[in-house]
Amino acid sequence: MKKWLKWSGIVVGAVIVAGAAAVLVGVQLGERKLARKVEVPTVPIVLSADPAKLELGRYLFNSRGCAECHGASGGGHEVIKSGSMLVVAPNITPGPDSVTRNYQPADWARTIRHGVRPDGRPLMIMPSEDYNRMSDDDVAALVVYTKQLPPLPGNPAVIQLPLPMKLLYAAGIVHDSSEPINHALPPEQAVPAAVTAEYGAYVAKNCAGCHGAQFSGGKIPGGPPNWPAAANLTPGKGSAMTAYATPQALAAMFRSGQRPNGTAINKVMPFQSLKELNDTDVFALYAYLKTLLPRDAGLR
Repeated sequence: MKKWLKWSGIVVGAVIVAGAAAVLVGVQLGERKLARKVEVPTVPIVLSADPAKLELGRYLFNSRGCAECHGASGGGHEVIKSGSMLVVAPNITPGPDSVTRNYQPADWARTIRHGVRPDGRPLMIMPSEDYNRMSDDDVAALVVYTKQLPPLPGNPAVIQLPLPMKLLYAAGIVHDSSEPINHALPPEQAVPAAVTAEYGAYVAKNCAGCHGAQFSGGKIPGGPPNWPAAANLTPGKGSAMTAYATPQALAAMFRSGQRPNGTAINKVMPFQSLKELNDTDVFALYAYLKTLLPRDAGLR
């Protein structure tokens, strides 16, 4: 009996040691992966001081998620705090501590569209998948507006991920900002802003990071465990769109954070940005979602 207990203890100890070693290796692999260089095409954007471009940039900054993460001032703030996960977006004003202070136009395009720093290393959490297909005109307008924000002091990004997420990243299940992107695709041509399904498809690309490329929703990759699954926006099983009979109903939800029946939607939805969308963008988005083929909820 004592001999059996002795060998059992040895086996358990060996398993613990092996598990700890596997965790250590996983963490190191993740750190090595995040330190890799990602080659992306360098496509400089042409910045313009045209007041119309500045106004477009202001609209995009507020309605496409930039203010949601970096704050309306661009000075950065806490984005996620859940358990041991902490994400603080950095200062992107022209201030002295800004991460973008020395950015050239090509650096802005690389960061926004490709999720890659000027030195070639990938970013974490930055939703570049949503912005990758943004046109040159829109990227340029967004940069022009951001560069003219009042300079503020601020801090660099803080990315603290729980151990399980680090291991999932090392295993390729959780991705950094550059991984989901086909970097070889050229930028999309500008689509005229109008209530059309074509323009709605362009607007909808800003929703793909959470709702998936097929817009059928599911667990949000890289999100905290307590985040709810993103809704199915197709007309398939479990669709959330059955609650919105008109584009006006969708617009009302974006601006109130409530479903037509009065129930509140989880604040994981970026309502700070969604409430800024104008009617043209919302109605075009609605027109596009109506063209989607049915998919069951959760297939992304």
